[in-house]
Amino acid sequence: MKINFILILLTLSLFSLNGNACTAIAVGKKASADGSVIISHTDCGPDSRIRYIPAMNFKKGSMVNVYWGITEVNDPSDLNNYGEIIGQIPQVEHTYAYFHSAYSHINEHQLAIGESTISQREELKIIRKESKQIMTVEQAQIFALQRCTTAKQALELITSLMDKYGFLPSCVDESESLIIGDPNEVWVLEIYSVGSGWTPESGKPGALWVAQRVPDENALIIPNWSIVKEFDADDSANFMVSSNYMDIAVKHGWFNPKDNKPFVWQDIFSPLPREWATSRFWLFYSSIAPNYCKWPERTSSNPFKQDDQYTQWVEPISIYPFSVKPEKKLSVQDIMKFQRSTFAGTIYDKENAPGWYIPGKDGKMLKSPMATPFPQRELRQLLTINSRRNVARARGEYGMIAQLRSWLPDEVGGIYWVFLDNAYTSIYMPIYTGATDVADCYKIYDKNNFDNNSMRWCIDFVDNLMYLKWQDAHKDLLAERNILEESYFDEQKAIDKKVEELCKKSPKKANKYLTKLTVDRMNKAHKMFIDLRYKLITKYTNNKRGA
Repeated sequence: MKINFILILLTLSLFSLNGNACTAIAVGKKASADGSVIISHTDCGPDSRIRYIPAMNFKKGSMVNVYWGITEVNDPSDLNNYGEIIGQIPQVEHTYAYFHSAYSHINEHQLAIGESTISQREELKIIRKESKQIMTVEQAQIFALQRCTTAKQALELITSLMDKYGFLPSCVDESESLIIGDPNEVWVLEIYSVGSGWTPESGKPGALWVAQRVPDENALIIPNWSIVKEFDADDSANFMVSSNYMDIAVKHGWFNPKDNKPFVWQDIFSPLPREWATSRFWLFYSSIAPNYCKWPERTSSNPFKQDDQYTQWVEPISIYPFSVKPEKKLSVQDIMKFQRSTFAGTIYDKENAPGWYIPGKDGKMLKSPMATPFPQRELRQLLTINSRRNVARARGEYGMIAQLRSWLPDEVGGIYWVFLDNAYTSIYMPIYTGATDVADCYKIYDKNNFDNNSMRWCIDFVDNLMYLKWQDAHKDLLAERNILEESYFDEQKAIDKKVEELCKKSPKKANKYLTKLTVDRMNKAHKMFIDLRYKLITKYTNNKRGA
């Protein structure tokens, strides 16, 4: 079966895992359209505020705090409130500049990290108040961005921190997966807890982990599920693994070396697969590599078959590879389409549910103008929309795509494409790694108080107004947002050239230029969303004849 590439490209969605929706995608430099390394991350971490943390120097022997609660907005008025201090580790004498958020993503040297929470067996889980582990994945990401310039350095640092200080899950007590990339390579790291009873004094690793290098010609997705399968612990160029992996597997009876069976990480340390993961595996791999194998058939445009079309044979998770060579090279715009998708044209499509259909003047059933791919829970219950067909969430919080380009100076080579709130509605804002600040509107967010100065709130305002008449309103959004967003790509070559020339003369002038460019673009986009909401409420208000 061959699935239309463009159809699926527009339909990959982001799912929720107990309130979180973290999908991560990686594209190797030989699999991308322009030769860049691309990694992405979508998240429901509440702190969607973006801020620049400058490089700093510290006295030798200094200590640095380890925090619990980094992903939360602990104090809306204080960008430097990172939560509860739960420990300290030795500080380094110099830290690199990076951009901070719930999960920090990129630093000044084009080192980037994406995150996706994954599931782990119950026996590996820990209770925070009863445990000695202190290193959350978001804290480890910050330390890596502050201290490392390459993916391999970051991988080695994060795993050493987890071994020494113990992995502390911060997202529904589950394990974590990271995509760690630089302009030359990408690694995937999976981190699991070691169960109750661990102490730093035990001398044992405080985490269970494995890492695998992504082939340069391949792409992959992490949809809140483990993707590492068999590995070669002796092949250090492509794999790394914690020293305790075999002992833990044997201890719990998950593996017996005497059986002469392969050690498959994904099967041994993960529970039974769940549909919110397999559906995203299916969409991604059947779209970028439709001829890789005979994929399950899940496309559908008939809203009235209901559960008849939903009854499926459950495929083994083994059919989904660690990574695959895409049949068409992928661009940043392609990944944007993935992150904005709504499962249109598949059995999971909420916008095409039968509850949306109403009789027209000729008696034929027509889709309601209110039909949206993002129906809230109460509306799903009212219209009997199948809750199993999960799609991209309107409460998306924020996400990013990191474009890492080896042939350019770091100042302009790294582009941090950020969206806030709902990826479908939001604009992707390019922040160059040479920028030293962002507009104030991207630093402001208090979920309990609307603020017109907050970009997140202004996007959310537009997103909510579109529900008045989604089928028409979303076209008004796209007409304005796409023009502005496409201008960023149109201007990219000229900006690259100008910054290259500035870097040769004065890197500081390059930083100043990129900062002003970033702030100006952010403020312009902010105004666009403010103006758009006036247009939408005027055009679709219910205070009209016939409304």
